[in-house]
Amino acid sequence: MYFLASGFLLLNTASAAATKRYNAYHGAAVSTVQVKNGTYTGYYAAAYNTDNFLGMPYAQPPIGDLRFRIPQSLNSTWSGSKNATEYSPECIGYGRDTWSQGNYVSEDCLTLNVIKPAGSCESLPVLVWIHGGGLVMGGSGDRRYNQSFIVQQSVEAGMPIIAVSINYRLSSWGFLYGREIQESGNTMNGFRDQRLALRWVQENVAAFGGDPDRVTIQGESSGGTSVGAQLLAYNGRDDGLFHGAIAQSGAPISPGVDFDVDDWEPIIANISRATGCNGTGSVLDCLRKVPTDQLNSFINSTVTRGARYGPVVDGDWFTQTASQALSNGDFLKVPYIIGVNEAEGVGFGPRQINTTQEILDYIVDSGYDNATAHDLAILYPDIPAIGVPSTLHGRPNSTIGLQFKRSSTIAQDMSMNAARRLTSHWWARHGARSYTYIFNALVNGLSYFSGAVHFQEVAFVFYNTEGLGYPQNGNPNPLGGPESESLVTLAKQMCRMWISFVNYGDPNMHLGCKSNCFASLKRELADAWGLVKAEPWNPVEAEEPEFYYFQQNETSKSLPDIVRAEGVSYWEELIMARKGTNCTGIVACGGSYDGDLDNL
Repeated sequence: MYFLASGFLLLNTASAAATKRYNAYHGAAVSTVQVKNGTYTGYYAAAYNTDNFLGMPYAQPPIGDLRFRIPQSLNSTWSGSKNATEYSPECIGYGRDTWSQGNYVSEDCLTLNVIKPAGSCESLPVLVWIHGGGLVMGGSGDRRYNQSFIVQQSVEAGMPIIAVSINYRLSSWGFLYGREIQESGNTMNGFRDQRLALRWVQENVAAFGGDPDRVTIQGESSGGTSVGAQLLAYNGRDDGLFHGAIAQSGAPISPGVDFDVDDWEPIIANISRATGCNGTGSVLDCLRKVPTDQLNSFINSTVTRGARYGPVVDGDWFTQTASQALSNGDFLKVPYIIGVNEAEGVGFGPRQINTTQEILDYIVDSGYDNATAHDLAILYPDIPAIGVPSTLHGRPNSTIGLQFKRSSTIAQDMSMNAARRLTSHWWARHGARSYTYIFNALVNGLSYFSGAVHFQEVAFVFYNTEGLGYPQNGNPNPLGGPESESLVTLAKQMCRMWISFVNYGDPNMHLGCKSNCFASLKRELADAWGLVKAEPWNPVEAEEPEFYYFQQNETSKSLPDIVRAEGVSYWEELIMARKGTNCTGIVACGGSYDGDLDNL
């Protein structure tokens, strides 16, 4: 069988050697594909036995008169073949997004990449990756997102997939808002970029051997938020663009305040004054003529201080708040994985919190009233043994914060965990299937003070055993070190459960083989291939919800979703009562706390 010849990843390979090997074959053009607009030539990656096609445009460049406009489909064809052997520049953003590829950003960035099993295949399911970065930085060329690993794993598991990753406009370039933008209909352009990329996939992925009727979208952090934006778009209208969704540490809903036109207008005024576009009629028309570097310097200065990029109720893409959409059932009801890491709050919460008064001050400073602060102080008692990170035992010192674990736990549920559970609740209430998880593993290079913080599951899901892309940010291979064996074992389980979900809409089929492309691999070969056995991951039920607990050195399993149940329920009710407004508590928002979400 030809897939036996695929190069297996060598555990604990040095990152430098991995990068050298990556560069050694990069650009060896041998594979050609005919898409709607013309022909592309990619390259064969022998180390992973994949055919790679990189940097293919899915839209017209959003430059000149197309700046700050909704993305436009490609309108040209070509003869001959274009090279698709290099990642395109990342979309220009906040300015801290260049470490992974060097100074390699541009306005002309609306491209995608396709990684497929080498050779000829038909009707493989497709996984589309939407990168994170706060909607202000990042790109598909980040080597930590190398999809060759997950494609290789899918072949070895007998469930082959095709992987796609996309760029989309960031920061003000993709999410600028204001009255003129709203009236012109050029809103939510970053999300619209993502949707146009999904349309390109529908039109062209069959040429690569993909099945346009089996597309799953996946994102982490703001990529997970983007997944939520696609699920809620146009009140959940089904345009046939995707059929499953995965959101890692990002949800369609949060306790935060939504920005609106009135919030954006002062920022637009600042930009127009700084660029000399005030008093010129159409500010947008004027801004389209400002040189890229000059405009970006203003966007990344104090001129846009206070800007909050993300979903806005614009009357088109979003006609209601996320909480209203979820409770009304106005979302696309596809199978959905949504989860968080156990210690996200360590990164999002404060340090040096030593007293209950400082806890109260932290909550009030986060935009809540005194009554809410006192409620939360009761719901989250000062008991270090039940706080996060669980890897930090006992009470920290005052330099870190005597109540550091308490504040981190509040931040955990405020920023991530309540939104995870609340979203899955509404999926179940409206008869849709979802699977939710909490990830808890201490990766190589992080201390027990950190625990399973934000982003740490990415290497596991991508099965990045080589640590590709991590040294550029000063980090070691997250799956290396003295605990490598247990980390890699967990990574294989997670990666293959994700692959199973892409194939079947169910993460529990990773011991099966129902592939059209590699049907000769039979179930009885599972042990020979080293497929991971794990306890079943149960879908969420409205009355007795469960989450899947991914853990290191222990069997991962489904558990009742009652972790800090009273505190999480309080946050859930606050989210539903707040509805994206700036009211400061459940009562202040017109609600009452009774533990029953359906009464809100």
